[in-house]
Amino acid sequence: MVDPMTAHPLAICRRTLVSAVCCCCLLLVPAAKSAESPHVLVLFSNNRLLPANVEGDRGLQETLPAEAELSTEFLDAPRFMGASYDRILTTFLRAKYGSRPPAAVVAAGPNALFYLLRNRGGLFPSVPIVHMGVPDSNLSSDVQLPPDVLGVPISIDFSGTIELALRLRPDARRLVLVTGASPQDRQFETQLRADVSKLTGLVDAEFLAGLPAAVVLKRLAGLGDDAVVVTPGWFLDGEGHEVTPRRSVELMADAATAPIFGTFDTFMGSGVVGGAMVDFRAVGRVAGQAVARLLGGSPPTALGLPRGMPTTLQIDWLQVLRWQMDPDAIPAGAEVRFRPPSFLSEHRNEAIAAALVFLLQSALIAGLLAERHRRRLVELAVQRQRAELAHASRLAVVGELAGAIAHEINQPLGAILSNAEAADLLLQSGANRPDELRTILADIRRNDLRAGEVIRRLRALIAKQAVERQPFDLNEALADVELILRSEARRRLATLVFGPIPASARLIGDRVQIQQVLVNLALNAMDAVADLPDDRRTIQVSVAREPGGVVLSVSDRGPGIAPEHVPRLFDSFFSTKRWGMGLGLSIARTIVESHGGRIWAENAPGGGAAFHVALPVLLAGNQETPASP
Repeated sequence: MVDPMTAHPLAICRRTLVSAVCCCCLLLVPAAKSAESPHVLVLFSNNRLLPANVEGDRGLQETLPAEAELSTEFLDAPRFMGASYDRILTTFLRAKYGSRPPAAVVAAGPNALFYLLRNRGGLFPSVPIVHMGVPDSNLSSDVQLPPDVLGVPISIDFSGTIELALRLRPDARRLVLVTGASPQDRQFETQLRADVSKLTGLVDAEFLAGLPAAVVLKRLAGLGDDAVVVTPGWFLDGEGHEVTPRRSVELMADAATAPIFGTFDTFMGSGVVGGAMVDFRAVGRVAGQAVARLLGGSPPTALGLPRGMPTTLQIDWLQVLRWQMDPDAIPAGAEVRFRPPSFLSEHRNEAIAAALVFLLQSALIAGLLAERHRRRLVELAVQRQRAELAHASRLAVVGELAGAIAHEINQPLGAILSNAEAADLLLQSGANRPDELRTILADIRRNDLRAGEVIRRLRALIAKQAVERQPFDLNEALADVELILRSEARRRLATLVFGPIPASARLIGDRVQIQQVLVNLALNAMDAVADLPDDRRTIQVSVAREPGGVVLSVSDRGPGIAPEHVPRLFDSFFSTKRWGMGLGLSIARTIVESHGGRIWAENAPGGGAAFHVALPVLLAGNQETPASP
């Protein structure tokens, strides 16, 4: 942001002229914001990549009003300077912003400020100017600024930087001061010589001023342990090579055998140990606040700006370690950067609080684990009791189905007996009729399998076994239920209809428990139609698919459910039957919910009641995880 004040010879090249003409063509592009938005022009002294410009612009934009339209231009000093360049640039800026003049102009750096002062009459005579990043040494007593040209100057604190260097390096006997060859570099040299003259023989001062970069780096590479280097960097070396101050400091830090101290916060991280530094982002914020007040209608004389920007002591902790400096020598209040924070030193109170919280949490967790273990034991006991109750319920159902089951078994047994007697008679007759004997044997085998299948399914229903959660086919489970209920329906003179049943669906859970739910619901439906005419003694079991699951429904054509009974149907020990215990539907709900499903009842539109069971099915290609209901 700082740059040379005085003119430098410039050959007006064709590239400059072409650039000016091309930029004037921007007038043809319509403004991005409305004409009512305040327009602020920022003119930087140096090129846009100068770290000080980047930081200053960031701070400026943090504080400018959001509605302000911001335009930026760069003088690119010290590359371009002189009266001819001033004329070309003035013509260009007047043409570019003539139709949209700024409400305020920000001069970033001394060269931008003095350019605007020299050419203000040909640009924007009545527009207030806010300067930022201008050293107070550039604003001596002989520089009289107009009342509407204001800002907060910066101070290049060489004395504070030298004092810090000698404090951190108390055994130093040589002070090496490096500056460049541009006008601004020369001004830094002048200020440095004045500050060093105040040292009363503490160290020997050596100036490397205006030398070629190669010579400076070679001299720095030969320094001993008794030296320290202080530098503001340079814009131009002794051979006319242009570079940013930060880049020059990086080159010096790579070559030097002694610690380097600097004066700008943009040097941090480049290899310098530290210094009394100018914070260019803070400089930009102060300038932005001043511009915002001007745009808000405050007169320039009423802003009451501070007399100067303070510097801050900044230290690079990594460089302190590199040069083996005493950390205790770091001044109190200095900002130490790049130091890994110590948790206990930075967060002592938080650490104590965290330790207390940890102890409390540990105690709480231990208590919760104990409570969880106790609850788990209770839950296991409840599960065992529920399993016992479900088994007792199945035994009761089997007792209720005893007559129908006996009939279902007696049929194949009677057929076996008849076939055996026929075979005996055939053998006694002495007739050689093997084909008839084979037919009789096949019929005996078929009826034996039929009776065995009835017994197998009955044993599966009444057996007391651990709850299993395995995949099973729904249609196969329904076939077993139909076989168990078919004879009971005939005994009660009721019609049992299974359907419609879609393509097979696979569920995961305990097959016997799901069958128990359907048997209980079907028997309840038979009880509901027991006293009704024959044409209404119909119980239908159907299955419907839904996204992620199936819905099994058992409906009848009975009197339906009284509205006051619907909320309590699935409560334990609630029954609408005269001799009922009120456990069947409660057990059914427990089973269904343990399988991730839900059960509910409603009155059918055409009369009667319908009980529905929604259960999740296995996802495609998944043999373990059921879909959510």
